[in-house]
Amino acid sequence: MKSINIKTAIPGPKSTDLLKEKEESVARGISTAYPIAVEKGVGAVLTDIDGNSYIDLAAGISSLNVGHSPKPVVDALKKQLDLFINPIFNVTMHKPYIDLAKKLNQIVPGNFQKRSVFFNSGAEAIENAVKIARRYTGRKGIISFDRSFHGRTMLAMTLTGKVNSIKKGFGPLASDVHHAPYPYYFKDERTDEQLVDELKRLFQVSVSPEEVAAIILEPVQGDGGVIIPSKQFIQEIRAICDQYGIVLIADEIQTGFGRTGKMFAMEHFNCTADLTVMSKSIAAGIPLSAITGKNEIVNFPEVKELGGTLSGNTLGCVAALEVIKLIENENLLERANEIGRFIKDKLSFESKHIGEIRHLGAMIGIEIVLDKQSKASHRSFVSDVVNKCFKKGVLFMRAADGDVIRLLPPLVITDDQLNEAMSVIVNTIKELEVL
Repeated sequence: MKSINIKTAIPGPKSTDLLKEKEESVARGISTAYPIAVEKGVGAVLTDIDGNSYIDLAAGISSLNVGHSPKPVVDALKKQLDLFINPIFNVTMHKPYIDLAKKLNQIVPGNFQKRSVFFNSGAEAIENAVKIARRYTGRKGIISFDRSFHGRTMLAMTLTGKVNSIKKGFGPLASDVHHAPYPYYFKDERTDEQLVDELKRLFQVSVSPEEVAAIILEPVQGDGGVIIPSKQFIQEIRAICDQYGIVLIADEIQTGFGRTGKMFAMEHFNCTADLTVMSKSIAAGIPLSAITGKNEIVNFPEVKELGGTLSGNTLGCVAALEVIKLIENENLLERANEIGRFIKDKLSFESKHIGEIRHLGAMIGIEIVLDKQSKASHRSFVSDVVNKCFKKGVLFMRAADGDVIRLLPPLVITDDQLNEAMSVIVNTIKELEVL
């Protein structure tokens, strides 16, 4: 059955009018990837205010792993709204906060006693993870990696390993943050050993390891281009942290909650973090973020040293509990693996511009190149693919500096929807390659 239903020119007149209002009323720094306004979203399909339907392979940049408006989540939210919205946990407790903390303590990787604490956004949780690590170790230094993305607040922005559209013009940045190279096997010929040596060189020229509070990494760099390191690299970072008493922070904001075929991506590397940071898909689109980690680290700050007015809001906690149930009950971890295998198979045709297909579960990056010899970026081709697929009713995002097609389909997407969307993408690439 066809999911795509194009009724009018894209964007339609209603979306175009609303876009004009947005440009007059909303700060231009807030970007919108597509010039349409959503009226309804169900599963993997969005319908705009002009009546056009789209297969959504962006899923809110992996915020909607269980799809748009999943019924169990919606029902739980409606039930909670009839009781109370949010009494603010800093004033009075509520059970969903404690129930979710207990559940995360069970499912986050690590064979040790854990505690959890909640915040509003991924960036806020990242900043609090750094606070906790500094408080626990009594140290200042933080090591992050090239091409990483950790958020847009001041410290999270400093941790992020890219400048354009993130840091440029917003300085001075936070102090005591150092960046090391991260694997990028397609374009960077350095071995894991050489990359680890580069990190260790920081200890010689920039900061003593005894002054480093934390090393923070994304198990898979999402915004950086769906870059997947080796087990060896991640385990070497873990060994360095163990050697020097450094807290290892895993930013699972984009990789978490089933996206990679496991509940958390660190499970692929047979390695555990001391602190795991979550947001995005944790609550099906309701603002919520979390830090779960070793009891002695998370519990180290004194009473009142952590918090936030709306942190751990009731609706987010209720939604998150239902999200976890959906992932477990609907076998969405295996579905993520099926989706990834299907997409890679569909893209395995002879192409002069597809340089590499990277995926872990349903987190897919398609590196587009000018030619396979030079591996030079071909951003204009990516733009053409995105725009033409949009006109045909398929939505997805770019990554890196615009030279990687990033596919993050909802894990509840149907076979028919996935097949239709991939037919559009494959045919579009083939059409553009002959022009």
